[in-house]
Formats: sequence, C-alpha cells, structure tokens
Amino acid sequence: MALMKTSNPALNVNSFRVEQAVSGETMTLTGTVNKTGILLICVVATAAWSWSRFFHAPASDTAWPLVAIGGIGGFIVAMVTVFKKQWSPISAPIYALLEGLALGGISAVFELRYPGIAMKAVGLTFGTLFVLLMAYHSGLIQVTEKFKLGVVAATGGIAVFYLMQFVLGFFGVRFAAINGSGVLGIGFSVVVVIVAALNLVLDFDFIESGVSAGAPKYMEWYGAFGLIVTLVWLYLEILRLLAKLNDRR
Repeated sequence: MALMKTSNPALNVNSFRVEQAVSGETMTLTGTVNKTGILLICVVATAAWSWSRFFHAPASDTAWPLVAIGGIGGFIVAMVTVFKKQWSPISAPIYALLEGLALGGISAVFELRYPGIAMKAVGLTFGTLFVLLMAYHSGLIQVTEKFKLGVVAATGGIAVFYLMQFVLGFFGVRFAAINGSGVLGIGFSVVVVIVAALNLVLDFDFIESGVSAGAPKYMEWYGAFGLIVTLVWLYLEILRLLAKLNDRR
C-alpha cells in the first residue's frame, strides 16, 4: 500500500523519488501554482485561436485537423514528459499549447450545436477545482490508502472501457446506451466526471508530497503539467455530460 500510485500517470509516488537538489532551489507549492497558471494561459491562448478559426469558417474540416494535431501531438509530448521529467520546463508548455488547439476545436464544435455549453463547462471545471482544493486544504477530504485505491481502480476501469470501445469501434461495435442521452448514458458520464474530479485530490496530495520531499525545482513544472492533464480530462467529460443533458430537452 505504501507504493500506491495516483491514477494520473503524470503524478505518482515514483515521480518524486528523485534526488534532492544538491544546490539551488527546490520545489515549492507557490512555484507549482505559478507554473500551473502559466500552463493555463498557454491552453487558453491556443484554444482561443482554434475557436476563432472555426467560427470564421464553421465547418468540420476546419476544426478536426486542429483537434488531430493538438490531440496526437499533445499525447506524444505528454508521454515524453512522463518519461523525461527534467524536460518538463520546456515540454509542459508545449503540451499545454497543443492541448489548447484540440480543446478549442472540440469546444467550438460543441458550442455550434449547443450554444453556451463551452462556458458552462469551463465554469464547472474551475468550480470543481476550487471546491476540491478547499476541501483538501481544510482536511475535509482525507487521502487515505483506501481512497487512493478506490480512485485508481475506478480510473483504470474507465481507461480500459474507453480503450475497448475505441478498438471495437473499428469492427462496427457501438455502445449506444453508454454514449447516448438516456439514463444509463447520463449516469455513466456523471460517474466519470466524479472520478476525474477525485483525481484532482490525488494530484494535490502528490504535489504536496513532492514539496515535502524537497524535489528539484523543475518538478514544479512537472506537477503543474500533471494538474493540467487532469483538468483537460475533467473539462472534456463535463462537456460531454452537458451535451447529453441538452439532448434530453
């Protein structure tokens, strides 16, 4: 149990099992918060550009190339960052810029169909972040080993289901009930949103562990990167849930 990992692959116990800096500064909570702010600005900047480009020419062939470039490129850079944490001061901003391209395109497509949905999703995402941060800071949510195990197991199950759904899609197999706007589909999305939100709590805990362990200064960028990974997932799941709720009207 002592080696339990966070379900966010970017933030786990081994992430902070690095040598303490022999000289120079070490990781701080304030520094990590500042880096997170910088990465959020990067995401918003390219998302706004992608969004604007789509609404100047609202067609699928405008949005999806940007989504593909941002999504695939972001995934590759994320994997590089996970395995080369020392590169995070450079790779984390690149990841944020690429993810912004994808999020802007996806959000614009949803916005065209469901006016106002993007801002609602953004508000709910940051509202969730704030509430959980306060709950964690106040001790209302205790990150016990059972809590970690539950969130990790749930996240792993969701990841396996998404992967299975992706693979079976090539063979024409669709999970209409799960992806639809029925009770089952909405219930599934609610569960996924909750699990994604709880991953934020694990991220807070592991960042705090890195600060306590005196991790090197570059780990501030890595910790911020991990938070952005979770926030991107949470935003997309909230966007999907809101779309299903709109379909029921």
